[in-house]
Amino acid sequence: MPSTKEIKERISSVRDTLKITNAMYLISSSKLKKAKKSLADTEPFFYSLQSAVTRMLRHAPDMKSPFFYDNEDKDDTDKKAGILVVTADKGLAGAYNHNVIKIMDQELLKYKDSRVYCMGQIGEHYLESRGVEIDKEFNYVVQDPNLSRARRITEQLVDDYLEHRVDKIIMIYTRMENALTETTEVRQLLPLRRESFIDPNAARILADVPVETIKFVPSPEDVMRRIAPEYVTGFVYGALVESFCCEQNARMTAMQAATDAGDEMLKSLSTEYNRARQAAITQEITEIVAGARAQAESR
Repeated sequence: MPSTKEIKERISSVRDTLKITNAMYLISSSKLKKAKKSLADTEPFFYSLQSAVTRMLRHAPDMKSPFFYDNEDKDDTDKKAGILVVTADKGLAGAYNHNVIKIMDQELLKYKDSRVYCMGQIGEHYLESRGVEIDKEFNYVVQDPNLSRARRITEQLVDDYLEHRVDKIIMIYTRMENALTETTEVRQLLPLRRESFIDPNAARILADVPVETIKFVPSPEDVMRRIAPEYVTGFVYGALVESFCCEQNARMTAMQAATDAGDEMLKSLSTEYNRARQAAITQEITEIVAGARAQAESR
């Protein structure tokens, strides 16, 4: 059995660790609330952009735009894909990073050629250890997602797509289903899909609604060239904030589990300490009684 001194040192170590896990839980909780508020504040603008794209496609169905060009003559395996991956900058977040990396490996195997855009140091270190070339690293993004950084990322993606360096761009991020469930998503950013903007029931719903007149200046294609990148920016920003929320939620869950395990360990160590202390006291009493008895017999 360990000595009482050793057990006291372990108890002190566990208590120090619990202070850290409690602090990390509270920090993640605060960051989660702030990120959710930021996303809620910007959602109306990007929903309006989505609505604008839908209206444009309804009024100019024959519009030719590179943002909707889909290389249908190519198989997915023959396309050069740009893969935008969102991981965390640090661990201690349960299976959050592992789930993203697992899906990323699956997507990399689908394409003969791909360009990887990585966000988060965990993903960067993993790709470097595997010898995968990272085309672009976006540092200091995942811990503070904001619109300016999302626009900088989108500019790089749109430029590579329009210059035909990639045929399509997909994004791997984590979406929060609810407070307990997170899902790793694979979403195609470019080219945009017309069917994702057009409701199949829209024709029936709008049959009796007067058709509005819209004039595009200078042309529908030029207007779409301005709106489409903003729409992609909105999605990238939303995905960054959702991933950040999922990371903080996963870290809260992990820290809560660690705190609960620490509390159980403290109870176990306290019981062990009391038993060791009782055994030491009993041993001392036994030695005192034995010594007194030996003295009495010697007289």
